Amino acid sequence: MAGRNQTILTEFLLLGLPIEPEQRNLFYALFLAMYLTTTLGNLLIIVLIHLDSHLHTPMYFFLSNLSFSDLCFSSVTMPKLLQNMQRQVPSIPYAGCLAQMYFYLFFADLESFILVAMAYDRYVAICSPLHYATIMSPKLCVSLVVLSWVVTTLHALLHTLLMDRLHFCADNKIFHFFCDISALLKLSCTDTRVNELVIFFVGGLIVVIPFLLIIMSYARIVSSILKVPSAQGICKAFSTCGSHLSVVSLFYGTIIGLYFCPSGDNSIVKEMVMAMMYTVVTPMLNPFIYSLRNRDMKGALGRVFCKKIFSCCI
Repeated sequence: MAGRNQTILTEFLLLGLPIEPEQRNLFYALFLAMYLTTTLGNLLIIVLIHLDSHLHTPMYFFLSNLSFSDLCFSSVTMPKLLQNMQRQVPSIPYAGCLAQMYFYLFFADLESFILVAMAYDRYVAICSPLHYATIMSPKLCVSLVVLSWVVTTLHALLHTLLMDRLHFCADNKIFHFFCDISALLKLSCTDTRVNELVIFFVGGLIVVIPFLLIIMSYARIVSSILKVPSAQGICKAFSTCGSHLSVVSLFYGTIIGLYFCPSGDNSIVKEMVMAMMYTVVTPMLNPFIYSLRNRDMKGALGRVFCKKIFSCCI
């Protein structure tokens, strides 16, 4: 019986977004442009941080990891969506579906934990500026990222192994543009109560704890900022945190809207639109948020390109 789910059902059909046939090419071009923008924007941030020594700080170390997570997060779903939009039969193999679900969970969780590390970095920078270099040591920064990778690997692997034990009989149509865990559970013809309990308790902790840690960090930051006597100091502190707060709002705002707001009759369409927001739109906007609001990133861009032009002239 162990291989029953693989012998009975070898592939799924990703029905994708509810797009009219005459509008398919338009949306294909739009999604392709969004994916290319996401890829190039996040790659640019990673390259700039790597090449410019002025950005070799804890804040930008975490930012490079966030950009890597955004790049991979979008790449888990978008290439398959674009491919299926050009195919008559939008299929995905059973093993490919589980792999997509695993990496989707992994990079979604990783982004959440990296955002927590960035919030802690801003908390130390503003609330304990004299001890910042001592507290945010390279060893601590690397440890936080490694811990994030370990926890997210175990969490994603847990859900993938629990999904692999289920059986899928006849219906193989997934009303989504990727192998979402909730969509797969609806197709299973065996008991899914264990999966649902793990999602509720473990998945809830993975989402709620990072969110609460970020809220606590910024509550302390705001409390510390309000004690600053000068208006200039307050503006400077808020501008330091503005980019990160924008990213946190985008990421968690869509998740809260999807999983905590009541669904109507159009819940399937709502789920797909909200999932598109935090898998495609948020990773695409993050580079713009950090580059347009960040003076250091603008300076690094100028220095790297000037150095490149100077070396070419010589």
